[in-house]
Amino acid sequence: MKVVTNASELPSACAFVPTMGALHAGHASLFTLAKKYSENVVASIFVNPLQFENQEDLAQYPRTPDIDIEIAAAAGVTHLWLPSQSEIYPQGFTKQSAGAMGDIYEGKSRPGHFDGVLTVVRRLFDLVNPKVAIFGEKDFQQLQLIKTIADSVEIITAPTIRESDGVALSSRNIRLSAEGRVAASVIYRALTQATTEDELRAVLASESAFTLDYADFIDETTFTHAQMDTQKVRAVVAGWINGVRLIDNMPMGNRA
Repeated sequence: MKVVTNASELPSACAFVPTMGALHAGHASLFTLAKKYSENVVASIFVNPLQFENQEDLAQYPRTPDIDIEIAAAAGVTHLWLPSQSEIYPQGFTKQSAGAMGDIYEGKSRPGHFDGVLTVVRRLFDLVNPKVAIFGEKDFQQLQLIKTIADSVEIITAPTIRESDGVALSSRNIRLSAEGRVAASVIYRALTQATTEDELRAVLASESAFTLDYADFIDETTFTHAQMDTQKVRAVVAGWINGVRLIDNMPMGNRA
């Protein structure tokens, strides 16, 4: 694996996996999937300041560079790109708007978050010019928004990778206390047990350590509230444990 600091050193028409580091098995699954689409697998690590509405959250975001290099190499990454902020955001760069979908659910709780996500993804795509880009379903609203700006880049969707108790892998999980990590499994229990929104919220409420932000059934294409005739219903959940924001989602079938 080659570690590079400038996009000019990257191969063209690659399979691309953008990350913010603190890599784990979920990221590794994306790298492994990327190998099916190109012999050149590029991963980037860039903690994007524009998507953090809270500067304390940005400062606390986990950074594990040595482990990141090991995981990326073992999972088949051929080029690990570590761009500088000036390369990603040169003077006069254009900010991207996420529009109305960027103002609901995660966007409502984190104003400006998705504008920052789409701005960095657009810049990364422009610099890398990949053939395909791989994103996981855990950040489902993010995934849907990125598809709206992908243009010539094919977006490949990868399933959420979970731990043995169902907790979705996330870089933020390492900030949970031991008790908080156990409590986090309530989200998966709620998603797998519930057939109605009331049931979803009731299971979440059974865990006192979990503070609910939202728990809804939505139309996964439009992100509007699911109706009885919605064909693709997805449950979306967000809340906090130990002050750490956790999100998850799961397709529910026609169960609105």
